[in-house]
Amino acid sequence: MTLDLKGIHHLTAVTAQAKENVDFYTRVMGMRLIKKTVNQDDVSAYHLFYGDGLASPGSDLTFFDWPAAREKRGVHAISRTGLRVKSEADLLWWKARLEGENLPVSSIGLRAGHLSLDFEDPEGQRFRLVVDPAPEAGRPWDRSPVPAQYQILGLGPITMSVPEMGHTEAVLTRVMNMRKARVHEAEDGRGLTTVFEMGEGGAAAELHVEELPGLPQARQGAGGVHHVAFRTPNMDEFTQWVERAQSFGLRTSGEVERFYFTSLYFREPNGILFEIATDGPGFTADEPLATLGESLSLPPFLAHRRAEIEAGLKPL
Repeated sequence: MTLDLKGIHHLTAVTAQAKENVDFYTRVMGMRLIKKTVNQDDVSAYHLFYGDGLASPGSDLTFFDWPAAREKRGVHAISRTGLRVKSEADLLWWKARLEGENLPVSSIGLRAGHLSLDFEDPEGQRFRLVVDPAPEAGRPWDRSPVPAQYQILGLGPITMSVPEMGHTEAVLTRVMNMRKARVHEAEDGRGLTTVFEMGEGGAAAELHVEELPGLPQARQGAGGVHHVAFRTPNMDEFTQWVERAQSFGLRTSGEVERFYFTSLYFREPNGILFEIATDGPGFTADEPLATLGESLSLPPFLAHRRAEIEAGLKPL
């Protein structure tokens, strides 16, 4: 049996304005703050997780809170994050809502095979609302200011931009067992977008790779993306991914225990950070579903430092 990734697990971006970030993603985007914790490698920074009502794997949009300058856009970077909705009527509703917040919003159109709407958040984080005609069920958040029928279903597709994709394609297909599904001309005619599928396919399980030669290299910062994580359902398959990556000679982190999931990190040939993460045990491992995200959660290996960590964080 082929070892397959199941789709997008989470995407982690960078914000320099944590308080405003919480307001935008909970109030405007209507997402649930499902975990308020810290970057386990830099406990001076919040790690904020937003998702659906049940904190389902594949719904997690997360942010590191770092006092960084704005991202410099370019290649060797994740350039746009897909958020799935049910229908074209949803896109029309979101277009009006986002324009009402005076945000940059595109027209509705077909992009890389999906009817979609592009927009940016207040820090310039780039998104694409994508119609998913056969959506993996999102679970509405009953306290969201966004009506249940318009709420975000989850992540996908994710778009990354590279100057040359030959070696990247080899890692995606030979190592990560993704399937090359189709190729589209970029909207501005500057290059091509190749769509790679995982698992059962569909928008929740697509990675789009834009090949854009001649552009400068991106510089990571606020409004940019730190890494993307892909789903594996359990520890048995996770262990197989660790062994598979090692067998191909990839330099990896090895197994990293994040308490809410277990992770493996490595960089693909254009330098973009990838993660493979388990679906479980999930965000209810240390707090009830009903009160997720309402207080600062720390994994057991950081719990003894709670007073120190809380003293170093600014109030949200």
